[in-house]
Parts: sequence; C-alpha cells; structure tokens
Amino acid sequence: MIGVLRIPTLVGVVVLSGCVSNGAARSGSWLIDQRPDRITGSPVGGAYTMAWGATNSAAPGIYHASLQLTCFENRPIAKLAFQFRVGSDRNTSFGYRFDDKPGHDAVESRVLLGNRVLVIEDDAALRQFVAELRGSAKLFVRIRALNAGNSAVELKVEGSEAAIDAAYAECPLPLAPAGPAERRASGSETRRFAINRDRVRRYGAAGTVPRRCG
Repeated sequence: MIGVLRIPTLVGVVVLSGCVSNGAARSGSWLIDQRPDRITGSPVGGAYTMAWGATNSAAPGIYHASLQLTCFENRPIAKLAFQFRVGSDRNTSFGYRFDDKPGHDAVESRVLLGNRVLVIEDDAALRQFVAELRGSAKLFVRIRALNAGNSAVELKVEGSEAAIDAAYAECPLPLAPAGPAERRASGSETRRFAINRDRVRRYGAAGTVPRRCG
C-alpha cells in the first residue's frame, strides 16, 4: 500500500505561474515559500519540487519524492526526501545526473535519522550540484544502500534560477577557493549575489513587484 504523502503544508494556497498567493510563488517546476519566518521575521525562502515515480528495490510500488533547497542554521543545503528507507549514513552511495551532463557517483552526502532523507551540505558537493542544477530540465537520482536496496527517481527541475536565488538569499553558497587570477573576479560574483538577495527580500522570488492572484 502506498503511504500518505506528507509535505510542508501551505493551507489554502493556490499558486499560479507568474503570480503570488499567500506568500507562495511558482517558478517552473518549483514551489517557493516567501512567507516570513514567525521567529526571525526574515523570508523563509525555501524552494522544492516533487515527483511521482520514485522506486526502491526493497519496497515494491511507486512513491513520491522531493528535492528541497533551503537554509539550515545559516548554511545552504539540498535535501532529498522519500516515502521509503533509502539506507543509513554509513551504508549509502548517492549519485545523480542532470539532463545529458556527466553524472556523479559517490557524492559527499549524509542520510538523516529515520533513513528517508538525504542531505547535501558539503561545500564542494553542494556548489557542484547547484551549478549543474541551473538551466537543467531534469534530475535523475540513484541511491544504493547495503541495507535498503537501490532507490531511484527523476525530478523535473526547470525554473531553478529563481528557486536557487530565493532559497539561498539568507545563506549564500560558499565560493570555491580561488587562485590569484580568480580572486579579482570573485568580487563581481559576490556583488551579483547581493543584488539578487536584496531583490528577493524586496520583491520576492520573481525579482519584480508581484501581482496578486485574482
């Protein structure tokens, strides 16, 4: 039997392309949460996309899975969540591929307690993941585990530019270590991200004054 899907609830929200309703916006395949955090007052800024079709060799059936971009304790992370166990932290190998770009296997990641959520938080691994996410249409994920079989899912990820900018507005991705020539260019990248961050804070993920849904 397929379990009940549990995702962050947006009660009464209707999201249409190009408009904003009750603090949520859509960019392509992504749903972007723009509501203010009730503790800090800052925009929540998380973004996620979902897919139906996740499979696991040890759990017959077809399930939902999701990819979320967000900040946790002022650090950027990417989180993959499933409705079944994908393995434990020391017994799992994570791989992915965007569109027809070269794939990556044995990517630095960890599985959280409960064995249904995998997190990418290593600086280098997350930078590469997000860099390849930009401009891509599809993401294929495979997780191999000694204690939970093989898991796989393909997610649609088009429209990621706005999702990335909104999700990491309060926790910018760390820059890669730069050589002497690259350091001169890093200032412009930092300024570009600051401009995007301020635009998200002011106008939302679309980068312009949002119109209200009718």
